[in-house]
Amino acid sequence: MDTDRLIRTLAADNAHRERPVGAMLAISLLGAVPFSLAIFLACYGVRPDVRTAMHNPFFDLKFLVTLGLAISAIAISLHLARPEAQLKRWKWLMAIPAGFVALGIAGEMMMPQRLPMMTRLVGSNSLVCISAIPLLSLPLLTGALFAMRHGAPARPAVAGAFAGLVSAGLAATLYASHCTDDSPLFVATWYTLATALVTAIGALAGARVLRF
Repeated sequence: MDTDRLIRTLAADNAHRERPVGAMLAISLLGAVPFSLAIFLACYGVRPDVRTAMHNPFFDLKFLVTLGLAISAIAISLHLARPEAQLKRWKWLMAIPAGFVALGIAGEMMMPQRLPMMTRLVGSNSLVCISAIPLLSLPLLTGALFAMRHGAPARPAVAGAFAGLVSAGLAATLYASHCTDDSPLFVATWYTLATALVTAIGALAGARVLRF
């Protein structure tokens, strides 16, 4: 190869730059949302009393928890996409959704209740919750893992787990508009179990597809 051709090749390689992981994550999640939304509308739908429920602070709290989880996990995922990244202090972002849940439980405990604690914890949609959130997460998890492949995570399983948390947080936000169980005790139990399942799937998938 002569010098001029080498220079042109190097210039072309330099001009072609991979999109940053943040942009790819946004594009991938936006592309996945219609699939999760289609599953949600086909299988679940918004609860019929949603207008009344919006005046219940515990209904609103569910969205603070789920969106807090998704946003915190997105920030950590983007950090972990770099090969030199360490989890260290970043993991404390996960205290944001946990803090919302704790405040909700404390607030509920201080209010007079018509139902026993165990009834509020078990609710009426526990089995639906633990299956719906993982199902709604699948398109989002696929998109998140695809985007993370544009980075170079040093710990693929950990990066995959946080991709799972991203997708679980967004899926739980969808599901929260269907769920008629508004007790923070229910959220702390069943949303957490469903999220843990998606996180485990993300870790297993990430260990394979994010390895470089």
